[in-house]
Amino acid sequence: MIFYKQERLGLFMDGSNLHTAAKVLGFDIDYKRLLGFFSEKGLLIRAFYYTALVEEQDYSPIRPLVDWLDYNGYSMVTKPFREYTDSAGRRRVKGNTDIELAVDVMELCDRLDHIVLFSGDGDFRCVVEAAQRKGVRVTVVSTIRTNPPMIADDLRRQADNFIDLKDIAPYVMRDSSQKTPSENAQPAADLQGDFALIEKVGEKKTAKASGEKAA
Repeated sequence: MIFYKQERLGLFMDGSNLHTAAKVLGFDIDYKRLLGFFSEKGLLIRAFYYTALVEEQDYSPIRPLVDWLDYNGYSMVTKPFREYTDSAGRRRVKGNTDIELAVDVMELCDRLDHIVLFSGDGDFRCVVEAAQRKGVRVTVVSTIRTNPPMIADDLRRQADNFIDLKDIAPYVMRDSSQKTPSENAQPAADLQGDFALIEKVGEKKTAKASGEKAA
């Protein structure tokens, strides 16, 4: 990890991609610890968290997490996530926040020295390259400790630095033995219900980026 104390940092988290990576590695992220960990690396200007919210549900398991993050130092960017049937009768899913993340990165490039992107999605390679052309260093956080790797090879090659999520797990993971709740404790919601749909898209992207045919 190469960080400089005088750098202005911006964190950009692809929520479903980051959640999937941590889940496959076998731990839950403590977002308060994660924010603290990167706050020590430089001058943290902004931390964005991007996620889709499944519509037409009386209760969304993601909502408590979204609300907690919103009150605890994160800038939330959400978008409706829909299932629909196309003209051929096939079930499709629609809704991700890739465009919103890319736009925010480009808008803030002039105010940041170092961007930390939490995603392995190869679609972000062009965004990373564009940020670098503006003089911004880019670190990508994902993992190669899964089969297939969660990060697309071209994205990893484009980044200035790569951090494997497993390597920083001891500093950002939730302590499962800590049972006593507090008023500032982030919700330990079961996110699988909402993220299951979002992950269908993410898994296909990962398989495509790894040269495999998605199921």
